[in-house]
Amino acid sequence: MVERIVVLSGQIHTGKTALARGLERRYGMSVFKTKEALEKRLAIGRVGNRKPLQTEGARLDKATGGGWVVQALHRWLGEPKTGPCVIVDSVRIAGQVKAIRDAFGARVIHIHLTAPDDVLERRHKGRQVKATDRGVSYAETKRDSTEMQVESLATIADVVIDTDRCTEEDVVARAASHIRAHPHMGLGYVDVVIGGQFGSEGKGQIVSHIAKEYDLLVRVGGPNAGHKVFGDPPYTHHQLPSGTRYSNANLLIGPGAVVNVDKLMTEISQCGVDSKRLVIDHNVMLIEERDIKAERKLKRNIGSTCSGTGAATARRIMGRHKRTKLAKDSPRLRPFIGDAFRVLEDAYLTGQRVLLEGTQGTGLSLYHGSYPYVTSRDTTAGGCLAEAGIPPTWVRKVMMVCRTYPIRVQNPRGGTSGPLHEISWAEVARRSGLNVREIRKAERTSTTNRSRRVGEFPWDLLHRAALLDGTTDVALTFTDYIDKSNRRASRFDQLTTPTIRFIDEVERVAGVPVSMVATGFNRRSVIDRRAW
Repeated sequence: MVERIVVLSGQIHTGKTALARGLERRYGMSVFKTKEALEKRLAIGRVGNRKPLQTEGARLDKATGGGWVVQALHRWLGEPKTGPCVIVDSVRIAGQVKAIRDAFGARVIHIHLTAPDDVLERRHKGRQVKATDRGVSYAETKRDSTEMQVESLATIADVVIDTDRCTEEDVVARAASHIRAHPHMGLGYVDVVIGGQFGSEGKGQIVSHIAKEYDLLVRVGGPNAGHKVFGDPPYTHHQLPSGTRYSNANLLIGPGAVVNVDKLMTEISQCGVDSKRLVIDHNVMLIEERDIKAERKLKRNIGSTCSGTGAATARRIMGRHKRTKLAKDSPRLRPFIGDAFRVLEDAYLTGQRVLLEGTQGTGLSLYHGSYPYVTSRDTTAGGCLAEAGIPPTWVRKVMMVCRTYPIRVQNPRGGTSGPLHEISWAEVARRSGLNVREIRKAERTSTTNRSRRVGEFPWDLLHRAALLDGTTDVALTFTDYIDKSNRRASRFDQLTTPTIRFIDEVERVAGVPVSMVATGFNRRSVIDRRAW
C-alpha cells in the first residue's frame, strides 16, 4: 500500500528531477515520471526536445482537467517495482494536484521548488548539452502557456523550497525533513558494550553471546585491544567486531578508529568477510611503522602494547598540515571504504538494531583514568559513541562488563602499569579452588601475551564507571574465580550463595541490574537475566 505521495512542481531547472533522484537514492522512494507517461501515450521513445510533450500535456489537461496524471499514476502503481513512498515528477497545473489529492487524501504532500529567473536562465545555459534543451533558449521554453503559470502552484503547495543558494544535497535534506523521511526515535536503536575496569573484562564473550540479535555491529578503538571469543580454537578480534563469527550482521568500523592495515586484512581474510558485509569509514586513521617505533618507550614506562595506536592518534592531530594518510588513501582497503554516517542513518531509518562495541575499560580512559597510566583515547561510552558517530539519543542500553577480579598488564621492564589493589594469582586460586597454573596460563594479555597483575574488586571504580558510562546493565564475568563450582551453573539460582551476595552488592553500588553472568568460557557459560 502507498503510504506517501510526494508531488513535485516548479519551473524548468528548479531541480525537480535532481530532488527526485536524491530521495530515491537516499530513502528508497519510487519515482513516477509524468514525462515518461506522456512518451508512452505518444508511443515514442525519449524525445529530442520538450515541445511534443508540452503539447500533448496541454491537450490532456484540457480534456481531463488534469486528471490524466492520476490515471497514469494508478496504472503505474499496479507494477510490482513500486514502494510505499512515491514521488511524482512532476505536475504543472492545479488540476493535476487536485486530482491526486482527491485520490490519495492526506497521504499527499506537495513540494514546490522555485528560484529567481536569472538563476534558472544561467542553469539552462549550463545544461544545453542535454538533448531536451539543445538549441532551445530559456526564453523559448518559457513561452509555453502552461509553463508560464507553473510558478503559481507555489500558492497551493504544502512546502516551498527556494533552490537558489542550495546544493542538490541541501534540497534533498530540506525536502526529506518535511516528508519525515529522516529517521526518528522509536525506529532503530543502539546498544553499547563497554568495559568498566582496565580492559580484559570479557567484552568479546558478551558481544559474541548477543551479536545474533543485531543487524549492524560497530567497532571503534584500535588494535591495542584484543577481544577473545569462544571457538575451537578460541579467536581474538583486534579490529573487527567480536560478533563477526557469531552472526550474519553487517559490520562497520567507525571514523574515530585506528587500524593497522596488515593486521586488519589478515583478520578480514581469517573471518571470511567481504566488502558487501564490512564498511570501513573513509576517515579511519592508519598506523605506520614509525608509530609503532615511537611507542617503545611507553612500554618501559607504563606497559604500553606498542601497537602504534596512540602515536597514530597523536599524528592525526599534529599532522593536519601534512599529507596524513587515512583509510581512503589505502588501495588495499578501497573495496571496504564507505561513509559511516550514511550506514548508520540507513540503519536508523530502516529500524535496524545496532551494537556498538567499545575497547579496553573506563579505568583506562585518557580523561577519566589514573593519568599517565591510561590509554590514548576516551574509553567511556560517550567516547565510543563519538568515535562511531552515534548520537546519545539513539542509545537504548549501555552494558558495562566487569570481572570479579580486575587485571592490569604486567610491565616486564619494571615500573608499574597503574594503580591496583593488587593480590596474587595464588590467592585467587586459594579462594576459588581453581588450579593456580591453569589461571596463570589463561591470564595472559590477548594482544601482547604478557602476564597480568590482578587485584581486589574496585567498588569505587564500579560506582564511577557506572555513572560516567550512563550504565543501564552490568555483565559480571569470571564468577568461577569466586568459586570454581560456578562453572557448573546454568541458572542464576545454581550459583553459590557468596556469588549471589556479591552480585547483589554490585547491583547496589552500580545502581543497575546485573543482567548477564559469565561462569566460564564456553558456549553455555553465560547466564542471561535480561528483560530486554
